[in-house]
Amino acid sequence: MSFDQPAWLILLMLIPFLGFSALMMIRLRRAQWSSFVAPRLRNVLLKRGSSLPRWLSLIFLLIACITLIIALARPRGDAGTKTEKTMGRNVMIALDISRSMKVSDVSPDRLTQAKVLSYELLESMPSERIGFIAFAGTPFVYAPLTIDHTAVRETIEQIDENWAPLGGSDLSAAVHLATETLKKTGQKNNALIILSDGEEISEAQDINLDEAIKEAERAGVYIVTVGFGTENGGYVPNPNFQNGQGLDENGRPVISRIQTAALRKIAEGTKGRFAAAGSGLDIPELVKSVVNDLDTFEMQGRERKISVEFYQWLVLPAILLLMVSIVTGTRWKPIQALALITGFFLTIDHSEANDITEAKNALVGKRYEEAQKNYHDLAEKSRPGEIRSRYRLGEASAAYKAQDFRAARMAFSESLLSQDSKVLANGHLGLGNSLFQLGWKGLNNESYPTDPAEIPDINRFDTIVKEAIAKLREQKDNGDSANPFEPLITNWSDSVRHYQSALALDPNDKVALKNRDLSMTYLNRLRELLKEEEEEMKNAMGMAQPGEGPPQEGEGDGKGKGKGKNKKDGKGDQEEGDEGENGPEKGEGDGEDEEENDQNGNNGPPKKDENQKGKNSGDNPNESPQERANRILTENADQEKGPVTPGQRRYRDAE
Repeated sequence: MSFDQPAWLILLMLIPFLGFSALMMIRLRRAQWSSFVAPRLRNVLLKRGSSLPRWLSLIFLLIACITLIIALARPRGDAGTKTEKTMGRNVMIALDISRSMKVSDVSPDRLTQAKVLSYELLESMPSERIGFIAFAGTPFVYAPLTIDHTAVRETIEQIDENWAPLGGSDLSAAVHLATETLKKTGQKNNALIILSDGEEISEAQDINLDEAIKEAERAGVYIVTVGFGTENGGYVPNPNFQNGQGLDENGRPVISRIQTAALRKIAEGTKGRFAAAGSGLDIPELVKSVVNDLDTFEMQGRERKISVEFYQWLVLPAILLLMVSIVTGTRWKPIQALALITGFFLTIDHSEANDITEAKNALVGKRYEEAQKNYHDLAEKSRPGEIRSRYRLGEASAAYKAQDFRAARMAFSESLLSQDSKVLANGHLGLGNSLFQLGWKGLNNESYPTDPAEIPDINRFDTIVKEAIAKLREQKDNGDSANPFEPLITNWSDSVRHYQSALALDPNDKVALKNRDLSMTYLNRLRELLKEEEEEMKNAMGMAQPGEGPPQEGEGDGKGKGKGKNKKDGKGDQEEGDEGENGPEKGEGDGEDEEENDQNGNNGPPKKDENQKGKNSGDNPNESPQERANRILTENADQEKGPVTPGQRRYRDAE
């Protein structure tokens, strides 16, 4: 027999002290009476009774205390060991930890988002044997294949970009190491999940990648690749530089973008799948569908000791001994004993503050901030496990109703550590609602209405988005480059994914189904509006209207584009006349027009002059010098020529 909490046994040292103190108190009382009353009067003044009940009361009290202390130490017996056996598959997770994964073009950065996806993969495949590889310039197995997902999760939590001894993203080496590791298991088919921002591969690297793909295909390894990042990319952080950004040899910031070519090639070459993080696709469900097609085998896990708890067999006798001690110490007065026992239990019930009841009452009474604090305190005091997950769920519900959506998102995320399907379903549903509310608040500066009469239809949604786009234009004109739509799309895409997880746990959840459809409708419409806005901006910047803006560099008048064709009906160009239509034209092949000013001030059509070249076709012989200067300044303004693209360099580590 052993004890789970042996520290409580220290209290047993107090039992002899209590017995000795009681004995000394009895002797002290006898000595006081002896000194107060003369011996000849003691029999007259004192009515002596039997001392047996008092001794029995003391003995029962001491035994009850001993029993309670032993119960607090939680004695348990060893009932042997049990080896866990499950049916599962081999899955290897390969995480890119190169410095480019710290780019914050996705929130909060690529590496953190990849870690969160890894946790969800561990949660979605509880019966699979999972291993973990981290790679940059070189790969390394940090967690061998095991069914102990807790150990794998702890490894992923601790890892960062500083663990990589060599920079870069060698995808071929990662595929080769994972294939060799999976081949040693002896199973015919296995799965590999690569989480990376991709790699711009050279011709030599492409050959190595082809060999790694063929090796994986022969070994029966199905590879699912997940890309992180955006097409626009972001600056690669580097703490070794003063501004915290990595610089190339020319002193310019290094920019990293997602490179999907190699990731797609790996997935297609092994009959796997490719997915982009943040696209709204349920990646854990996608991976699960690929893994479910693999053959299962019986796996032996670690041995578990089976213990039998005995504390419950001690609590009831201790309570009965306390009651007997009270009754025997009252000199057989049943009414007095009953009153004392009743008062004892009432006092215990009243004195112990029931924090759980207070938290529930605060939530029912709509004191959401108080309920949030109470549930948070309960979760912090409790040990990690099912009870803490339920407290986190209560904290998240209170925070959500208090419209503290960020706190609700964090609490709902921590509630997903539960093993109860109902708690998980509620956690995914609440997390989806919190992410949707965060996105809506970023779009409209207020929470999404709960009243059905105030819910915006698709036309009202279009108006809200267009107002936000107009506001974004004003911010860009003022030099503010912040884009509120990127975190909005990320939050709504993640909310759809959590709604899908809630429906997977509870297909009859009508609320999750309705919220998922609503989020997808808003998300798809938002992407359509942003695409229309992007096309309008391209048309406004890349195409000059006839007569309203200057031609682009290298163009002639009209649509010449280096071929010198005249546009006879355009404003500011040659008008129809005797020489305008049938006369000879200069500049074919070089895009230049020639003309001469009317020396007499006539308003007739301008004529060609072979000796005068280099003037723009937009020159007007009737404009004043001041008007001509203003036109030239306008033609050379940055806003007329489109956005200036700074020098950028794609991120690649040195050889």
